[in-house]
Amino acid sequence: MPLLIDRYSSNILNNISFTLEAREHLIILGSNGVGKTTLAKVLCGMTPSTSVSIDDINPSDIYGKKRAKLINYIPPKLDVFDEFISVREFLELWFISGVVGAQHPTGIDEVLKKLHITHLSEKNCKALSSGESQLLLIASALLHDARYTIFDEPTANLDPQKMQLLFTLLKDETTLQSKVIITHNLDLAYKLGYNILFLEEGAVKFHGTSSDFFTQEHLDALYEGSVKKRENNIVVKL
Repeated sequence: MPLLIDRYSSNILNNISFTLEAREHLIILGSNGVGKTTLAKVLCGMTPSTSVSIDDINPSDIYGKKRAKLINYIPPKLDVFDEFISVREFLELWFISGVVGAQHPTGIDEVLKKLHITHLSEKNCKALSSGESQLLLIASALLHDARYTIFDEPTANLDPQKMQLLFTLLKDETTLQSKVIITHNLDLAYKLGYNILFLEEGAVKFHGTSSDFFTQEHLDALYEGSVKKRENNIVVKL
């Protein structure tokens, strides 16, 4: 069941085309304002387009549970409208809406334990720190388990221990079905080893393997010497 975008253009993006097969994963890279989040919203149907399909289904033509089970967008920031809703109640919404079945193998308690946030279960969502909010969004993605999950800056605001935990989950092939990860964290992208889509001025500058992308010559050309490959790490030259 491939995810396909064919020659999509807008006032930000220019002639975007690529295919992501089922059970494959992708990293989307590019500078600030280049159109990464715009692309994510087009892919998941939040921005209507005739250029996107998943197994010949246009996500912008379906709604509610049907779209939610097909593709899920995880934003970089938690936004809740009920100022009194707790972490557990927020996650229970997936069951109430029917997106997650009552017999789903990964329950709320298991997800909270996996992310080491069981102690936040009864905490008000509005009282969460930015890092805790990020983990709650990731918990919702694990419960949701859509065919394609798009993470927009999933490591934002995470401390080193939680970032390491998230890396382990993302690297695990049993975690979610197909993952699309938008990030500025080049070391994360390198260690995950997924194919890379690099955007420049709203167009696809590179689409290929991680090994082809992460050569020093290629990094120098794209990042003007600000990024170095040292041993098994990608670091910013300060």
